[in-house]
Amino acid sequence: MLWFAAVGAVGAALTATGTAWDADGGTKVVETWRAYGLVVFAGLFLLLSLAPRGYRGVWELVIFHKVALTVTALFYAAHGGIADTTTIVGWDGTVSALLIGAYVLSRGWTSSPDRRGTAQRTG
Repeated sequence: MLWFAAVGAVGAALTATGTAWDADGGTKVVETWRAYGLVVFAGLFLLLSLAPRGYRGVWELVIFHKVALTVTALFYAAHGGIADTTTIVGWDGTVSALLIGAYVLSRGWTSSPDRRGTAQRTG
């Protein structure tokens, strides 16, 4: 599930790069921030897919972010007149469901880094 999320985030980052490049002066910084954020999320999804119990707190942070975006977009959609709310609800809602499913299946809440702050190695 996380591999799909990572690949989707990379694809979205590539699309966002073009959007940032073409944006006018008023939105260029926001679109650039968004593109970089998508790259960061692709990396976080990749890290979690490689070591699902190796990063205490990362699961919860990425789930919070995606659920918060989805809920916020739902509120914006109810308000009306705000662009891209349907897209955000669809994509981020799907990623939220994937993350929660992967969290439960991998028992992500059992992550336990050692005292030095590095992830424990097994085996």
